[in-house]
Amino acid sequence: MSVGVEQTEVPARPLTLLSEEEQMFQAAVRRFAREQIAPHSRSMDEAGVFRSDLLRQFFDLGLMAVEIPESYGGQGGTFFQSVLAVEEIAAVDPAAAVIVDVQNTLVINAVMRWATQDQKRRYLPRLASGTVGAYALSEAGSGSDAFALQTRAVRDGSGWLLSGRKLWITNAAEAGLFLLFANADPAAGYKGITCFVIERDSPGFRVGKKEDKLGIRASSTCELILDDCPVAAENLLGEAGQGYKVAIETLNEGRIGIGAQMIGLAKGALEHALAYARQRKQFGKAIAEFQGVQFDLADMAVEIEAARLLVYNAARLRQAALPFIAEAAMAKYFASQIAETVASKAVEIFGGVGFTKDYPVEKLYRDAKIGRIYEGTSNMQRHLIARHLLRNPA
Repeated sequence: MSVGVEQTEVPARPLTLLSEEEQMFQAAVRRFAREQIAPHSRSMDEAGVFRSDLLRQFFDLGLMAVEIPESYGGQGGTFFQSVLAVEEIAAVDPAAAVIVDVQNTLVINAVMRWATQDQKRRYLPRLASGTVGAYALSEAGSGSDAFALQTRAVRDGSGWLLSGRKLWITNAAEAGLFLLFANADPAAGYKGITCFVIERDSPGFRVGKKEDKLGIRASSTCELILDDCPVAAENLLGEAGQGYKVAIETLNEGRIGIGAQMIGLAKGALEHALAYARQRKQFGKAIAEFQGVQFDLADMAVEIEAARLLVYNAARLRQAALPFIAEAAMAKYFASQIAETVASKAVEIFGGVGFTKDYPVEKLYRDAKIGRIYEGTSNMQRHLIARHLLRNPA
Protein backbone atom coordinates (compact mmCIF):
# COMPACT_ATOMS: atom_id res chain seq x y z
CA MET A 1 0.00 0.00 0.00
CA SER A 2 2.96 2.32 0.46
CA VAL A 3 6.40 2.80 -1.03
CA GLY A 4 9.33 2.79 1.34
CA VAL A 5 7.34 3.36 4.52
CA GLU A 6 6.17 0.62 6.86
CA GLN A 7 2.85 1.51 8.44
CA THR A 8 3.08 2.04 12.20
CA GLU A 9 0.18 0.49 14.03
CA VAL A 10 -1.69 2.78 16.42
CA PRO A 11 -3.73 0.79 18.95
CA ALA A 12 -7.49 1.19 18.64
CA ARG A 13 -8.21 2.77 21.99
CA PRO A 14 -9.60 2.86 24.55
CA LEU A 15 -9.47 -0.92 24.92
CA THR A 16 -11.29 -0.62 28.23
CA LEU A 17 -14.44 0.01 26.19
CA LEU A 18 -14.12 -3.39 24.53
CA SER A 19 -14.85 -6.80 25.98
CA GLU A 20 -12.29 -9.57 25.58
CA GLU A 21 -14.39 -11.10 22.81
CA GLU A 22 -14.59 -7.74 21.00
CA GLN A 23 -10.85 -7.23 21.31
CA MET A 24 -10.19 -10.65 19.79
CA PHE A 25 -12.64 -9.95 16.97
CA GLN A 26 -11.07 -6.56 16.32
CA ALA A 27 -7.57 -8.02 16.24
CA ALA A 28 -8.60 -10.74 13.80
CA VAL A 29 -10.20 -8.25 11.40
CA ARG A 30 -7.20 -5.91 11.68
CA ARG A 31 -4.80 -8.73 10.85
CA PHE A 32 -6.89 -9.81 7.86
CA ALA A 33 -7.16 -6.23 6.59
CA ARG A 34 -3.43 -5.57 6.80
CA GLU A 35 -2.36 -8.91 5.36
CA GLN A 36 -4.98 -9.48 2.67
CA ILE A 37 -6.55 -6.15 1.69
CA ALA A 38 -3.72 -3.62 2.06
CA PRO A 39 -1.46 -5.15 -0.63
CA HIS A 40 -4.21 -4.69 -3.23
CA SER A 41 -5.60 -1.34 -2.15
CA ARG A 42 -3.72 0.79 -4.67
CA SER A 43 -4.33 -1.48 -7.65
CA MET A 44 -8.04 -1.76 -6.86
CA ASP A 45 -8.28 2.02 -6.59
CA GLU A 46 -6.60 2.49 -9.94
CA ALA A 47 -8.77 -0.13 -11.64
CA GLY A 48 -11.94 1.02 -9.87
CA VAL A 49 -12.84 -2.61 -9.18
CA PHE A 50 -12.97 -4.65 -5.99
CA ARG A 51 -11.29 -8.04 -6.26
CA SER A 52 -13.73 -10.95 -6.34
CA ASP A 53 -11.36 -13.16 -4.35
CA LEU A 54 -11.32 -10.63 -1.49
CA LEU A 55 -15.10 -10.42 -1.60
CA ARG A 56 -15.22 -14.21 -1.28
CA GLN A 57 -12.96 -13.97 1.75
CA PHE A 58 -15.32 -11.40 3.30
CA PHE A 59 -18.08 -13.99 3.14
CA ASP A 60 -15.89 -16.87 4.28
CA LEU A 61 -14.83 -14.90 7.37
CA GLY A 62 -18.39 -13.89 8.19
CA LEU A 63 -17.71 -10.19 7.68
CA MET A 64 -20.72 -9.85 5.39
CA ALA A 65 -23.11 -11.40 7.92
CA VAL A 66 -21.99 -10.22 11.34
CA GLU A 67 -25.45 -9.90 12.92
CA ILE A 68 -27.24 -12.64 10.99
CA PRO A 69 -28.14 -15.44 13.45
CA GLU A 70 -26.22 -18.68 13.19
CA SER A 71 -29.45 -20.46 12.35
CA TYR A 72 -29.46 -18.56 9.03
CA GLY A 73 -25.75 -19.12 8.38
CA GLY A 74 -24.47 -15.89 9.91
CA GLN A 75 -22.07 -15.12 12.74
CA GLY A 76 -24.66 -14.32 15.39
CA GLY A 77 -22.57 -11.29 16.35
CA THR A 78 -23.47 -7.78 17.41
CA PHE A 79 -23.98 -4.39 15.84
CA PHE A 80 -20.91 -3.17 17.71
CA GLN A 81 -18.80 -5.88 16.09
CA SER A 82 -19.99 -4.66 12.68
CA VAL A 83 -18.76 -1.20 13.64
CA LEU A 84 -15.38 -2.58 14.73
CA ALA A 85 -15.02 -4.49 11.45
CA VAL A 86 -15.76 -1.39 9.37
CA GLU A 87 -13.26 0.68 11.38
CA GLU A 88 -10.41 -1.82 11.03
CA ILE A 89 -10.94 -2.43 7.32
CA ALA A 90 -11.18 1.32 6.64
CA ALA A 91 -7.74 1.84 8.18
CA VAL A 92 -6.26 0.12 5.12
CA ASP A 93 -8.97 0.71 2.51
CA PRO A 94 -12.15 2.75 3.07
CA ALA A 95 -13.59 1.39 -0.20
CA ALA A 96 -13.45 -2.16 1.16
CA ALA A 97 -14.97 -0.97 4.42
CA VAL A 98 -18.07 0.53 2.82
CA ILE A 99 -18.84 -2.77 1.11
CA VAL A 100 -18.99 -4.44 4.52
CA ASP A 101 -20.79 -1.45 6.03
CA VAL A 102 -23.67 -1.32 3.54
CA GLN A 103 -24.15 -5.10 3.72
CA ASN A 104 -24.40 -5.12 7.51
CA THR A 105 -25.77 -1.79 8.74
CA LEU A 106 -28.21 -1.13 5.90
CA VAL A 107 -29.25 -4.25 4.00
CA ILE A 108 -29.08 -6.96 6.66
CA ASN A 109 -30.26 -4.55 9.34
CA ALA A 110 -33.40 -3.74 7.33
CA VAL A 111 -34.14 -7.39 6.53
CA MET A 112 -33.65 -8.45 10.15
CA ARG A 113 -36.11 -5.80 11.36
CA TRP A 114 -38.77 -5.65 8.65
CA ALA A 115 -38.81 -9.00 6.84
CA THR A 116 -41.39 -11.68 7.45
CA GLN A 117 -40.21 -15.07 8.69
CA ASP A 118 -40.56 -16.45 5.17
CA GLN A 119 -38.47 -13.60 3.76
CA LYS A 120 -35.81 -14.15 6.40
CA ARG A 121 -35.62 -17.81 5.45
CA ARG A 122 -35.28 -16.83 1.80
CA TYR A 123 -32.83 -13.97 2.02
CA LEU A 124 -30.67 -14.18 5.14
CA PRO A 125 -28.87 -17.44 4.21
CA ARG A 126 -28.07 -15.94 0.81
CA LEU A 127 -26.78 -12.70 2.29
CA ALA A 128 -24.64 -14.74 4.68
CA SER A 129 -23.17 -17.09 2.11
CA GLY A 130 -22.36 -15.12 -1.01
CA THR A 131 -24.99 -12.62 -2.11
CA VAL A 132 -24.07 -8.95 -1.89
CA GLY A 133 -26.89 -6.58 -1.01
CA ALA A 134 -27.49 -3.01 -2.14
CA TYR A 135 -29.68 -0.27 -0.68
CA ALA A 136 -31.40 1.70 -3.43
CA LEU A 137 -32.92 4.93 -2.12
CA SER A 138 -31.20 7.85 -3.89
CA GLU A 139 -32.34 9.38 -7.18
CA ALA A 140 -31.32 12.36 -9.29
CA GLY A 141 -33.91 14.57 -7.59
CA SER A 142 -33.86 13.01 -4.14
CA GLY A 143 -30.57 13.29 -2.31
CA SER A 144 -30.87 15.16 0.96
CA ASP A 145 -34.61 15.33 0.23
CA ALA A 146 -34.61 11.55 0.35
CA PHE A 147 -38.37 11.18 -0.03
CA ALA A 148 -38.82 13.18 -3.24
CA LEU A 149 -38.79 9.87 -5.09
CA GLN A 150 -39.88 9.63 -8.70
CA THR A 151 -39.60 5.85 -9.04
CA ARG A 152 -43.15 4.51 -9.15
CA ALA A 153 -44.76 1.27 -8.04
CA VAL A 154 -48.10 0.47 -9.69
CA ARG A 155 -50.40 -2.36 -8.71
CA ASP A 156 -50.45 -5.23 -11.19
CA GLY A 157 -52.84 -7.93 -10.07
CA SER A 158 -51.52 -9.24 -6.78
CA GLY A 159 -48.07 -7.78 -7.44
CA TRP A 160 -46.43 -4.56 -8.59
CA LEU A 161 -44.75 -3.00 -11.61
CA LEU A 162 -41.83 -0.67 -10.87
CA SER A 163 -40.49 2.02 -13.19
CA GLY A 164 -37.84 4.66 -12.64
CA ARG A 165 -34.15 5.26 -12.18
CA LYS A 166 -31.92 5.12 -9.11
CA LEU A 167 -28.53 6.80 -8.80
CA TRP A 168 -25.40 6.43 -6.65
CA ILE A 169 -26.22 2.94 -5.43
CA THR A 170 -23.31 1.44 -3.47
CA ASN A 171 -22.44 -2.23 -4.13
CA ALA A 172 -24.66 -2.24 -7.23
CA ALA A 173 -22.09 -3.83 -9.55
CA GLU A 174 -21.66 -6.84 -7.25
CA ALA A 175 -25.13 -7.06 -5.70
CA GLY A 176 -27.54 -9.89 -6.30
CA LEU A 177 -30.26 -8.46 -4.05
CA PHE A 178 -31.55 -4.89 -3.90
CA LEU A 179 -33.69 -3.16 -1.29
CA LEU A 180 -35.34 -0.61 -3.56
CA PHE A 181 -37.64 2.23 -2.56
CA ALA A 182 -40.47 3.42 -4.81
CA ASN A 183 -43.61 5.47 -4.29
CA ALA A 184 -46.78 3.39 -4.54
CA ASP A 185 -49.08 6.36 -3.83
CA PRO A 186 -47.65 9.72 -4.98
CA ALA A 187 -50.74 11.56 -3.72
CA ALA A 188 -49.79 10.48 -0.20
CA GLY A 189 -46.31 11.97 -0.50
CA TYR A 190 -43.68 10.26 1.60
CA LYS A 191 -46.37 8.04 3.11
CA GLY A 192 -46.66 6.27 -0.23
CA ILE A 193 -43.03 5.17 -0.23
CA THR A 194 -42.65 1.40 -0.15
CA CYS A 195 -39.61 -0.89 0.06
CA PHE A 196 -39.27 -3.83 -2.34
CA VAL A 197 -36.76 -6.68 -2.49
CA ILE A 198 -35.59 -7.10 -6.08
CA GLU A 199 -33.47 -9.86 -7.57
CA ARG A 200 -30.71 -8.83 -9.95
CA ASP A 201 -32.03 -11.01 -12.76
CA SER A 202 -35.59 -9.65 -12.55
CA PRO A 203 -37.06 -8.75 -15.97
CA GLY A 204 -37.25 -5.02 -16.54
CA PHE A 205 -34.40 -4.37 -14.11
CA ARG A 206 -30.79 -3.67 -14.93
CA VAL A 207 -27.68 -2.12 -13.43
CA GLY A 208 -26.59 0.83 -15.52
CA LYS A 209 -23.66 3.22 -15.61
CA LYS A 210 -20.91 2.83 -13.04
CA GLU A 211 -19.70 6.17 -11.68
CA ASP A 212 -16.06 7.23 -12.10
CA LYS A 213 -15.44 8.67 -8.65
CA LEU A 214 -12.89 10.83 -6.83
CA GLY A 215 -12.45 8.37 -3.96
CA ILE A 216 -13.47 4.93 -2.62
CA ARG A 217 -13.09 3.91 -6.24
CA ALA A 218 -13.00 0.15 -5.64
CA SER A 219 -16.49 0.38 -4.18
CA SER A 220 -18.98 0.30 -7.03
CA THR A 221 -21.54 3.11 -7.34
CA CYS A 222 -24.04 2.63 -10.17
CA GLU A 223 -27.40 3.66 -11.53
CA LEU A 224 -30.32 1.25 -11.56
CA ILE A 225 -32.93 1.28 -14.32
CA LEU A 226 -36.43 -0.15 -13.92
CA ASP A 227 -38.82 -0.48 -16.85
CA ASP A 228 -42.08 -2.12 -15.74
CA CYS A 229 -40.12 -4.44 -13.49
CA PRO A 230 -42.55 -6.98 -11.98
CA VAL A 231 -42.25 -7.54 -8.23
CA ALA A 232 -44.34 -10.14 -6.43
CA ALA A 233 -46.39 -9.14 -3.40
CA GLU A 234 -44.29 -11.38 -1.18
CA ASN A 235 -41.24 -9.27 -2.05
CA LEU A 236 -42.61 -6.26 -0.20
CA LEU A 237 -40.38 -5.42 2.80
CA GLY A 238 -42.76 -4.26 5.48
CA GLU A 239 -46.15 -2.99 4.34
CA ALA A 240 -47.07 -0.66 1.51
CA GLY A 241 -46.43 2.91 2.64
CA GLN A 242 -43.95 1.89 5.36
CA GLY A 243 -40.91 2.50 3.19
CA TYR A 244 -40.15 5.86 4.79
CA LYS A 245 -39.95 4.19 8.21
CA VAL A 246 -37.70 1.46 6.84
CA ALA A 247 -35.42 4.09 5.31
CA ILE A 248 -35.27 6.44 8.30
CA GLU A 249 -34.66 3.76 10.89
CA THR A 250 -32.03 2.01 8.79
CA LEU A 251 -30.17 5.19 7.84
CA ASN A 252 -30.02 6.31 11.46
CA GLU A 253 -28.01 3.19 12.21
CA GLY A 254 -26.07 3.31 8.95
CA ARG A 255 -24.63 6.66 9.97
CA ILE A 256 -22.82 4.97 12.83
CA GLY A 257 -21.21 2.68 10.29
CA ILE A 258 -20.05 5.63 8.21
CA GLY A 259 -18.66 7.20 11.38
CA ALA A 260 -16.68 4.00 11.93
CA GLN A 261 -15.41 4.10 8.36
CA MET A 262 -14.20 7.65 8.86
CA ILE A 263 -12.37 7.01 12.15
CA GLY A 264 -10.73 3.97 10.56
CA LEU A 265 -9.60 6.09 7.62
CA ALA A 266 -8.22 8.74 9.98
CA LYS A 267 -6.40 6.11 12.04
CA GLY A 268 -4.78 4.75 8.89
CA ALA A 269 -3.65 8.24 7.87
CA LEU A 270 -2.13 8.84 11.31
CA GLU A 271 -0.29 5.51 11.22
CA HIS A 272 1.29 6.37 7.87
CA ALA A 273 2.17 9.88 9.04
CA LEU A 274 3.86 8.57 12.19
CA ALA A 275 5.92 6.06 10.25
CA TYR A 276 7.01 8.65 7.69
CA ALA A 277 7.82 11.30 10.30
CA ARG A 278 10.18 8.88 12.04
CA GLN A 279 11.90 7.99 8.77
CA ARG A 280 12.07 11.30 6.90
CA LYS A 281 15.13 13.41 7.74
CA GLN A 282 15.59 17.12 7.24
CA PHE A 283 18.26 19.40 8.69
CA GLY A 284 20.08 16.35 9.99
CA LYS A 285 17.27 14.76 12.03
CA ALA A 286 13.94 13.00 11.66
CA ILE A 287 11.06 15.40 11.12
CA ALA A 288 9.31 13.69 14.05
CA GLU A 289 11.76 15.53 16.28
CA PHE A 290 10.43 18.93 15.20
CA GLN A 291 7.82 20.39 17.52
CA GLY A 292 5.62 21.58 14.67
CA VAL A 293 5.27 18.04 13.34
CA GLN A 294 4.77 16.67 16.84
CA PHE A 295 1.92 19.11 17.45
CA ASP A 296 0.23 18.06 14.23
CA LEU A 297 0.52 14.40 15.19
CA ALA A 298 -0.84 15.15 18.65
CA ASP A 299 -3.82 17.04 17.24
CA MET A 300 -4.56 14.18 14.87
CA ALA A 301 -4.51 11.63 17.70
CA VAL A 302 -6.78 13.73 19.92
CA GLU A 303 -9.30 14.29 17.12
CA ILE A 304 -9.41 10.58 16.26
CA GLU A 305 -9.89 9.60 19.89
CA ALA A 306 -12.75 12.08 20.31
CA ALA A 307 -14.44 10.86 17.13
CA ARG A 308 -14.00 7.23 18.16
CA LEU A 309 -15.69 7.85 21.50
CA LEU A 310 -18.66 9.43 19.74
CA VAL A 311 -18.97 6.50 17.33
CA TYR A 312 -18.58 3.86 20.02
CA ASN A 313 -21.10 5.63 22.26
CA ALA A 314 -23.70 5.76 19.49
CA ALA A 315 -23.08 2.09 18.67
CA ARG A 316 -23.43 1.05 22.32
CA LEU A 317 -26.67 3.02 22.67
CA ARG A 318 -28.14 1.40 19.58
CA GLN A 319 -27.10 -2.05 20.75
CA ALA A 320 -28.70 -1.43 24.16
CA ALA A 321 -31.97 -0.36 22.46
CA LEU A 322 -31.62 3.14 23.93
CA PRO A 323 -32.26 6.43 22.07
CA PHE A 324 -29.31 7.08 19.77
CA ILE A 325 -30.48 9.14 16.78
CA ALA A 326 -28.84 12.43 17.80
CA GLU A 327 -25.72 10.61 18.94
CA ALA A 328 -25.48 8.83 15.58
CA ALA A 329 -25.75 12.16 13.76
CA MET A 330 -23.07 13.67 16.00
CA ALA A 331 -20.78 10.70 15.42
CA LYS A 332 -21.18 10.76 11.66
CA TYR A 333 -20.84 14.54 11.42
CA PHE A 334 -17.75 14.81 13.61
CA ALA A 335 -15.98 11.68 12.34
CA SER A 336 -16.36 12.79 8.71
CA GLN A 337 -14.86 16.19 9.56
CA ILE A 338 -11.98 14.60 11.41
CA ALA A 339 -11.24 12.13 8.62
CA GLU A 340 -10.82 14.92 6.10
CA THR A 341 -8.73 17.03 8.48
CA VAL A 342 -6.45 14.19 9.57
CA ALA A 343 -5.94 12.91 6.03
CA SER A 344 -5.06 16.44 4.91
CA LYS A 345 -2.51 16.82 7.72
CA ALA A 346 -1.03 13.45 6.81
CA VAL A 347 -0.47 14.62 3.23
CA GLU A 348 1.28 17.73 4.56
CA ILE A 349 3.55 15.67 6.84
CA PHE A 350 4.58 13.61 3.81
CA GLY A 351 5.28 16.85 1.96
CA GLY A 352 5.66 16.68 -1.81
CA VAL A 353 5.57 12.90 -1.99
CA GLY A 354 2.28 12.94 -0.11
CA PHE A 355 0.76 14.60 -3.15
CA THR A 356 1.76 11.68 -5.37
CA LYS A 357 0.12 8.30 -5.86
CA ASP A 358 3.30 6.55 -4.71
CA TYR A 359 2.26 6.95 -1.09
CA PRO A 360 -1.04 5.92 0.53
CA VAL A 361 -2.09 9.20 2.14
CA GLU A 362 -3.08 10.69 -1.22
CA LYS A 363 -5.69 7.95 -1.60
CA LEU A 364 -6.97 8.35 1.96
CA TYR A 365 -7.36 12.09 1.39
CA ARG A 366 -9.51 11.42 -1.68
CA ASP A 367 -11.48 8.74 0.12
CA ALA A 368 -12.26 11.04 3.05
CA LYS A 369 -14.39 13.52 1.13
CA ILE A 370 -17.39 11.24 0.67
CA GLY A 371 -17.87 10.97 4.43
CA ARG A 372 -19.40 14.44 4.54
CA ILE A 373 -21.81 13.62 1.72
CA TYR A 374 -23.32 10.14 1.74
CA GLU A 375 -25.88 8.74 4.19
CA GLY A 376 -26.80 12.30 5.08
CA THR A 377 -24.67 15.38 4.36
CA SER A 378 -22.97 17.28 7.16
CA ASN A 379 -25.62 20.00 6.95
CA MET A 380 -28.38 17.41 7.31
CA GLN A 381 -26.65 16.01 10.38
CA ARG A 382 -26.40 19.48 11.91
CA HIS A 383 -30.07 20.03 11.18
CA LEU A 384 -30.97 16.76 12.88
CA ILE A 385 -28.79 17.55 15.92
CA ALA A 386 -30.24 21.05 16.28
CA ARG A 387 -33.79 19.74 15.98
CA HIS A 388 -33.07 17.23 18.72
CA LEU A 389 -31.66 19.95 20.97
CA LEU A 390 -34.65 22.21 20.46
CA ARG A 391 -37.04 19.38 21.29
CA ASN A 392 -34.99 18.17 24.23
CA PRO A 393 -33.27 21.19 25.77
CA ALA A 394 -32.12 19.26 28.82
